[in-house]
Amino acid sequence: MYRDLGIKSIKTRKNHLCYGMGLGVIILDWINPGFPGDVRNASAYPFPMQYEIAEGIDAQALIWAEDKSPCLEAIKRAAKKLEKIGCRAIVSECGYFGYFQKEIAESVDVPAFMSTLLQVPLAQQIVGANKVVGVMVAFKDFLTEAHLKAVGIQPGSNYVLAGIKEADCCSGFMDLYMYPEASVRQADYNLLEKELVEFAVDFYQAHPNMGAMVLECTGLPPFARAIQRAIDVPVFSAGTLLDYAYSVVVHRDYYGHV
Repeated sequence: MYRDLGIKSIKTRKNHLCYGMGLGVIILDWINPGFPGDVRNASAYPFPMQYEIAEGIDAQALIWAEDKSPCLEAIKRAAKKLEKIGCRAIVSECGYFGYFQKEIAESVDVPAFMSTLLQVPLAQQIVGANKVVGVMVAFKDFLTEAHLKAVGIQPGSNYVLAGIKEADCCSGFMDLYMYPEASVRQADYNLLEKELVEFAVDFYQAHPNMGAMVLECTGLPPFARAIQRAIDVPVFSAGTLLDYAYSVVVHRDYYGHV
């Protein structure tokens, strides 16, 4: 490991207790396991990940509850704690945190990337107005215009939605995410991959002008490569968002020759 010769001195940074940090990840206050690539599993990411629980906020409160306002203060506290520890950017483990994108971005002095759905406007721009962006979400019925507008998506623009839960076809996914009362959540990787790829292919084939796909759920990156092999279009996921978030706050050096 070579020392970065650009680092010639050091001084305290405002509200940062630790240094050399990477992304701060806000997670829900509930238990579910994650395969490598899932945002809850830090092992697959090549940069530091610091986690903080949004205390008392589970999927019921963030996703299914009609009134989400009780979530805000707990999410703000988690974001501010991650910032104080020294994280260079704030991300989240669930695309539905995007409901509070503006509030969290305004509450901290580091960049906040609160939802994978932030990538939808970018995807729309790169495919052009004659194509649509497929947005594969966990729970379509609970994704509101408020969520879309908060992350910069214009309702009614060139995107289409498909909900995994509403299709009622992915039993492995539901075993992990759908049952709040479950004391043990578990899933088989091969079953999950098969079901999710089939779902994505059906979604893609239903829209012949689909130019890209965005995977909202932060549990989907482990299967993003398999999905992309099956549909052969650009695929955006929580993994691409985290890579991007880290790259803009810790830009890499370039080594080569001319």
